[in-house]
Amino acid sequence: MNPTVSKCIQKASAEFIVAINPSPVRDLSQGQDAYHRLIAEIRSGALGPGDRLTETDLAERLGISRTPVREAIRALEADGLVVHVPRVGASIRRLTYSEVTELYEMRAVLEGTAARLAARTASDVELAELQMISDEMALTPAEAPRLYALNRQFHATLLDAARNRFLLEAVAGLEKTLLILGPTTMEDANRARQAQAEHEAILEALHARDAERAETLMRAHINAAHAMRLRQFRSEEQGNQPL
Repeated sequence: MNPTVSKCIQKASAEFIVAINPSPVRDLSQGQDAYHRLIAEIRSGALGPGDRLTETDLAERLGISRTPVREAIRALEADGLVVHVPRVGASIRRLTYSEVTELYEMRAVLEGTAARLAARTASDVELAELQMISDEMALTPAEAPRLYALNRQFHATLLDAARNRFLLEAVAGLEKTLLILGPTTMEDANRARQAQAEHEAILEALHARDAERAETLMRAHINAAHAMRLRQFRSEEQGNQPL
């Protein structure tokens, strides 16, 4: 592989991992650190759609001045995760029903394409890594945070195996917006078991180098997650309606 292309893929892969699994990083500026901490809170559901982001409150809670907090909020706004509401200020963006559907439709297309490419390009080492992740998922309780991390790792590893930096960048953008939805659909025990079985089926297609089947199975996997998200979305909407 061309060294320049290889470096681009590695960079895009690293950006994708940060987007879907933000964690503390050394030597960050206070603004960058605040940004990653707020991203983590959005992912966990500690900060949800409609929640206000007040500079003073956040500065006190994070133990920093208002300037880096303002920098972090601007970065979140640039990501499309935060909006400014008149007479309210900055708040976590709310996704509409149609936006959730559009995001998952695009995710099915992109990750389906990644599975098709990976069936052709994944090395034996990458396939073995995917299998180890899947095997560990099968032994991990549905409510365990480790299961969520393993699920993200499975998808990130498969995307990396597709060897297409533009695909990685496109998926990273989608995943960042999907953070607004909060915790993974795999918090549901039934969905967790179903998803692990779907991963195994995708792996079988990858091992067989069956690109068409790998894409079809990945699209079905994403569509199943989409259906669960919509059920969660409707339930939350109903719960927010005034009595």
